[in-house]
Amino acid sequence: MRTSTTSGKHSPSKTVLKTARVLLVAVFWLALWQGICMWLDNALLMVSPLAVVKRLIELSGTADFWTAIGVSFGRVFLGYLLGTLAGVVLGTAGGFSGAVHTLLSPLLAVVKAAPVTSFVILALVWIKSYNLSIFVAFLVVFPPVYMSVYNGIKGVDRNLLEVAQVYRFSKRKTFRLCYLPAILPLFRTAVSTAVGFAWKAGIAGEVLALPRTGIGTMLRDAKVYLETLDVFCWTAVTIFLSVLVEKLVLRLAKGRGEAAKCQSSSQN
Repeated sequence: MRTSTTSGKHSPSKTVLKTARVLLVAVFWLALWQGICMWLDNALLMVSPLAVVKRLIELSGTADFWTAIGVSFGRVFLGYLLGTLAGVVLGTAGGFSGAVHTLLSPLLAVVKAAPVTSFVILALVWIKSYNLSIFVAFLVVFPPVYMSVYNGIKGVDRNLLEVAQVYRFSKRKTFRLCYLPAILPLFRTAVSTAVGFAWKAGIAGEVLALPRTGIGTMLRDAKVYLETLDVFCWTAVTIFLSVLVEKLVLRLAKGRGEAAKCQSSSQN
């Protein structure tokens, strides 16, 4: 019986169809955007896609544009990194210790339930404006990462743990062969989802805190001075960077996961 040599891979025709579908969807929404702009015929309410593109080209030629992006990215990334590290460490501790999880449960419930705006307003009393987006990004990243690690540990097959105990695996080997495969799928989903939330929450924190520079500050200034075109431009930049970073993080997490699986298989 003959097997296809392209098993597991996209054929050229499928790739072309997928690309065409994406382009058609993009054309539809751009046309709708342009249609609404022409119908309103008011630059204060809606600007055209072409105007946004032209303005983005103008802004990209200024140092302030790249400085704002770099500063905002640095803040959000730092908050994201700290939230991920705290989630991994405390999630591991909570997964192996019921007392730690019980102690952290009220904090997790409050952070997940309370609006980000409430934390921003409270944090403005304690934290300087240029550090606020770091704190906000940390808050939105920590709970999902913590729960992914915690649920991964709690979801490990007990039969595997009994086998590891029978064969007297070391704690390190038991974690690598039994716990890590259960944690990684949940962790990849959590970090890829959390990066989008971190980016949006961090920019929202900048809008309220108004640090000296940043995307949020630029958005707030554009809104105050009724520069609708700049509001659209900075919003487009925020969306583009959010999607880009999310895809990069997902690809990195997927690559790390596959490498860990290969290493575990070779050492098993």
